[in-house]
Order: sequence, then structure tokens, then C-alpha cells
Amino acid sequence: MSALLDGGNNVGYISLNRAVEIVIEKVRQSGVAIVGLRNSWFAGRNAYYLEKIAREGFATIYFGSSSPTVVPPGAMRKALGTNPIAIALPGNADPFIFDMGTASVMSGELLMKAFLGEAFHEVVGIDRHGAPTRIAGELLEGGVLPFGGHKGYGLSLAIQSLGLMAGARMRNGDVSDFGYLFVAFNPELLMPAEQFKSEMEELLAKVRGLPRQAGVSEIRIPSERGFRERELRRKQGILVNKRVVERLQQLTK
Repeated sequence: MSALLDGGNNVGYISLNRAVEIVIEKVRQSGVAIVGLRNSWFAGRNAYYLEKIAREGFATIYFGSSSPTVVPPGAMRKALGTNPIAIALPGNADPFIFDMGTASVMSGELLMKAFLGEAFHEVVGIDRHGAPTRIAGELLEGGVLPFGGHKGYGLSLAIQSLGLMAGARMRNGDVSDFGYLFVAFNPELLMPAEQFKSEMEELLAKVRGLPRQAGVSEIRIPSERGFRERELRRKQGILVNKRVVERLQQLTK
């Protein structure tokens, strides 16, 4: 089953939650769902949305195109979004979630560092003149590079193209804009759910148990650190930069 949703120009924090509800509903009905979301923007942490689907027992592949932030290799102007791709799979205790952007840095981090007047530790893009830079404010005027050179660029362009299927052009008439696409399915179409979870746990245990190099305390699995950090922050609270708090207080007034 499929659906194409209009986000009503609402921020993704609102529209993506509704899209997830529809994904879950359609997978329950038919076993497979392809859902696109257009006319929305800035979704935040993609793993948050995919976790909801995975905890219902379904597998999901997610693509998110966005407005220009990334400069293709050799170009002087930005044309691609930071364009994340994420995969979520159901598990016994917690789901397996891999969530990555295809840019050298994500737009949220870039905007925060620019607001705070900070720089990155290394060169991650160019300024408006095309010169390499690590200063966040200059990167906003120029653009950031894809991760991994031509491989990251190719993946980013593919995700930007998939965003067109979700209706990215509708928001402002530009082919480089926000579009969100979910492809979800029930693993039981291929094997019993408990069999998949058991084999998944066996695979992860095999990876964790590999001999470690000197000085390495553990072999990390995607999403595990995030779940640990969540529990820690629930007990200890969340640290927020003072300038950010002050800005939020100004907005509330």
C-alpha cells in the first residue's frame, strides 16, 4: 500500500509523526508500505521516527532529501541537502537503527555552530569564494562537502532524486528541496519474526565478540550508544548551552 502526504508546510517534528502513523497502519494491513511526505521541512533526528516503526515489529528504509547545503565535488555552489538515509530493524529488547547523513556535517550541527560562532575541527566545506574552510558561518554562505568523496556524493544525489518521488518540488518549485520517503515491510513476509530477531541477535553477538585491537574496550553496534545515552540523560538531565537557553527564552517572550 502507498500514500503521498502533504505536510502543510509544517515542521517535520509534526508531519513526520503523522507519516509514521500511516506507515504503521498500512504495513499492518498489507505487509508493505511506501509513504512519501512533501511540503514539510527539518525533521530532526530520523532515528526517533524509525524507532516507532521498528518497535511495532516492522523493518524500514528511510530517505530524506532537503534544501541545498552540500556542494558536489568540484562545484562552487551548493545543490544537495545533507540527505540522510536510515534503516531500522526490529529486535528483542531494542531495535537496530542505522541513521546517517550523506554530508560531512549535518545541517543542525552547522546551524548551531554558526549561531555560537564556532568552527569545526577540520575543513568540511568551502566559503562563498570556493576556498576550503572549517568556520561554520562561512560554510553557511558557501557549502559543506559530501562525506566520503564521490561515494557520499553519489549516495546524496540518489537520495535527492528519491525525494522527487515524495514531491520535493511542491514546496517552492525547486527540485532541490525537502522530501521524505519511507519503505517499510513486515519481516514475516520472508520468515517468522522470532527467527529473524534470533538471527539478528546472533549476528550482533558475533560482531561484538570479535577480537579487539589494543586499547579498544568494545566493538560498537549502531544505535546502542544512543539507547545508553537516553537512559543516562533521563537520570542526569540534558546539558544545553547557555546562549541557546537564552535564545529560547527570548522566543517565548
